[in-house]
Amino acid sequence: MRTPLLSLLLVGVLALSGCAAATPAPTADPTATAGADAGAEAGADCDGIGVVVDFGTLDAEGASSCVDATSTTAATAALDDAGVTTEGSVEWGDAIVCRVNDRPGPDETVEVAGEASFVESCQSMPPAYAYWALWVKTSADAEWEYAQEGLGTLELEPGQTVGLVYTTGTETPTPAG
Repeated sequence: MRTPLLSLLLVGVLALSGCAAATPAPTADPTATAGADAGAEAGADCDGIGVVVDFGTLDAEGASSCVDATSTTAATAALDDAGVTTEGSVEWGDAIVCRVNDRPGPDETVEVAGEASFVESCQSMPPAYAYWALWVKTSADAEWEYAQEGLGTLELEPGQTVGLVYTTGTETPTPAG
């Protein structure tokens, strides 16, 4: 009885969190851009892998990069090449994303209208109303799709784009672009 319940809980955790992780390395030629057009620029003319980060209500400038890739690349490596760092949680490791480029910070109060404010400790799951969502775009012309796995196992092909969006409230916005 415990195994099916634990499996169901883990599936729910991954679905709520946007499935996330930490970050390794290769080398890249990131061409960073920020702002509302960042998502479009990352995937539009990118022969490598596009990377988009949208901080949502965290009041930080988003970023978009195209990193060199000629073959299948781990999402963590693409993020690293783009200069994006991620942190998982103590309980769930890199199955979720707790912080991106140190946001939300360990001393930063996160406020969401109609919800209890909190400081993200990265001990366990973030609240369902404030978390990092992980998205994938399979081509420049494709629609964003919610990732079906975490950063730790996600592999990307040249021409694809990975997006991280800090999601608050009841809707899960896609990355800009």
